[in-house]
Amino acid sequence: MTEHMADPRSISNTVVALRGVGKTFDSGTAALRGFDLAVRDGEFVSLLGPSGCGKSTALRIIAGLSTASEGAVDNSAAGKIGFVFQEPTLMPWADVAANVRLPLELAHATANGAVAQALARVGLGDFAHSYPRELSGGMKMRASIARALVTEPHLLLMDEPFAALDEITRFRLNNDLLAVWQELRRTVIFVTHSVFESVYLSQRIVVMTPRPGRVFTEIAIPAPYPRDEQFRTSADYAGYCRQVAQALGRAMGGAAA
Repeated sequence: MTEHMADPRSISNTVVALRGVGKTFDSGTAALRGFDLAVRDGEFVSLLGPSGCGKSTALRIIAGLSTASEGAVDNSAAGKIGFVFQEPTLMPWADVAANVRLPLELAHATANGAVAQALARVGLGDFAHSYPRELSGGMKMRASIARALVTEPHLLLMDEPFAALDEITRFRLNNDLLAVWQELRRTVIFVTHSVFESVYLSQRIVVMTPRPGRVFTEIAIPAPYPRDEQFRTSADYAGYCRQVAQALGRAMGGAAA
């Protein structure tokens, strides 16, 4: 188990790099200050921290949905980004296929089987013509993930997508997400406030301080993939969770990294 701080300027093959990023809203609230992050091509990284620490703000800055008040942002995947929000945000009047097709229509791109392929990847191949009201919470989130994947993005940003789901559904979607990531090997930045989820999914966990958010420390999770229930119940998993939980506790307590 390793714990370290990475210099975002020193990582090769970097897709996203944030250097000294700060974000202050018009209200005067400082969400981020001195935030540094570098993510490699194909990496699965989680941003972990308490509610209100700026995790979602950092994700929105990476996506170009918000601008930094200070610092520099380099994103070689700009324009090739998929975003999965906390809520599925599906159009209730459109069926699943139409919801997934929406990004292609906005980009004036042809589907050419992309919708069916995206739905198959998330296990919704048989629900293309169902409506959101007919889906469970987990199925709605699967549709949201398919919509993010349909344009074949280089970078997938996920903002606490499973937080509102029951534990069994969450575990199942964690497994399915890892299967899709291993198949496509896209770069994933995943926001969560769950230590257990971050350890199970990630190659690297970025632990953030309370607002204004900054990187407190980074922890590598070198457990091999594929990960399954054997890993989730292993002593190694418990050890990683303990290490990450301790780091998060120090971050929230203001201790030095």
